[in-house]
Amino acid sequence: MRPTAIKPMIPALALPLIGLAIPALAQDAEAPAATVEAVVEAVAPIVDKGDTTWMMISAILVMAMSIPGLALFYGGLVRAKNMLSVLMQVFTIFCVMSILWVCFGYSLAFTGAGSAEEATWLTPFIGGFSKAFLAGVDPSSLAETFTTNVYVPEYVFIIFQMAFACIAPALIVGATVERMKFQAVLAFVVIWFFFSYLPMAHMVWWWGGPSAYDAPGGFLFGHGDLDFAGGTVIHINAGVAGLVAALVVGPRLGYGKELMAPHNLPFTFLGGCLLWIGWFGFNAGSNMEATGTAAMAILNTTVATAAAALAWAFGEWLFRGHPSLLGGISGAIAGLVGITPAAGFVGPMGAIVIGLAAGFLCMWFVVSLKAKLGVDESLDVFGIHGIGGIVGAILTGVFAAPSLGGSGIYDYATESVAAGYDIAGQVMTQTLGVIVAVVWSAVVSFIALMIVKAVIGLRVSGNDERQGLDVTTHGENAYNS
Repeated sequence: MRPTAIKPMIPALALPLIGLAIPALAQDAEAPAATVEAVVEAVAPIVDKGDTTWMMISAILVMAMSIPGLALFYGGLVRAKNMLSVLMQVFTIFCVMSILWVCFGYSLAFTGAGSAEEATWLTPFIGGFSKAFLAGVDPSSLAETFTTNVYVPEYVFIIFQMAFACIAPALIVGATVERMKFQAVLAFVVIWFFFSYLPMAHMVWWWGGPSAYDAPGGFLFGHGDLDFAGGTVIHINAGVAGLVAALVVGPRLGYGKELMAPHNLPFTFLGGCLLWIGWFGFNAGSNMEATGTAAMAILNTTVATAAAALAWAFGEWLFRGHPSLLGGISGAIAGLVGITPAAGFVGPMGAIVIGLAAGFLCMWFVVSLKAKLGVDESLDVFGIHGIGGIVGAILTGVFAAPSLGGSGIYDYATESVAAGYDIAGQVMTQTLGVIVAVVWSAVVSFIALMIVKAVIGLRVSGNDERQGLDVTTHGENAYNS
């Protein structure tokens, strides 16, 4: 999701124009009062019901990605005795994060200094508490889109960003399924949410908006990092957290010795397809307006995902001798991840290349490299979201170039696409974003896990793990025959 800015009912830059217009009208005794109202109306913010509707639908699509999409995708991949534990983890995280978002998360991610004079050293890294518990927000509050003087209701923006905040920590649980305590999972993702997700969202997406483009912005936004819908904020961030968690928690009992095959691949396929459909809201909704760019994001999301699914399946066919359904749907998710940072910046041909690269490289990591590393990163959170996010973030810098069908970089000062796109320079900027996301998430995740380990403990007992978490943690079975 690209950044936005919360603005008053009449843009601040428009107020001087009104001040100049009113005295001029007052000089003409015949000027009716309606003329003054017409001037005010001319600078009033535009709130388009189509944009508003599209963003609300997109928010609902993103929520459907978590429950039921991600829950079913992960649930089908574990053994039958742990199916409900995964569903419960994803479901509960969604509930917890939605509350934390409206209480603290939105304010910390999307508020900050309005001018250079008000900024502090923390301004580029985290917001404040001025809108904690949604203070000052009501149905008349507006959020600016990416077109000057075009707005949506602020509640719509809050809801859309809440959906992102709910799915990001839920992704992490796939790395530690079948052996981590339920309370430990919840404690870890809460700490990670406050100290990794919110700072990354602020660093990448927070700025003053088109009517205040020269106001302070997030650290990575200020460096020119391009992340249309969350390649760094969500996928690299969560992927790295999953890898660190898998290393710290340790492998499942019997890992590498016992068969740990998915118990219900049709559930995984259904969940994966729900993720794909929901991802249209994830990517195209991030445009904040129902425009041609949103349509392009939908097209890019389709063709990149299709290319990645084929790349994984045919790569697996080449290396293993068979194309599997699990490989195909895993490739689709890799493509969705890869195109996320680029969805509104690249053309369809660039999207296909990104999808092919993400699908093949994620397949190589999961099928070949992960086994050599010996890490029980159970459901390939890092292998798909981490690797796919890195590939997509870096290739965004390549295919955003106008010469390769991309949109280039929009300059709000001139209200036009900046001339002289530098592919090498933008790739370096994208790499900076990747490095910051990897290091930030790794450090926060490790410290959070150490805290949880000391206070709660990370793993269930060996006996509970062998019986399965459905019965030992939640007191029920997924299947009763």
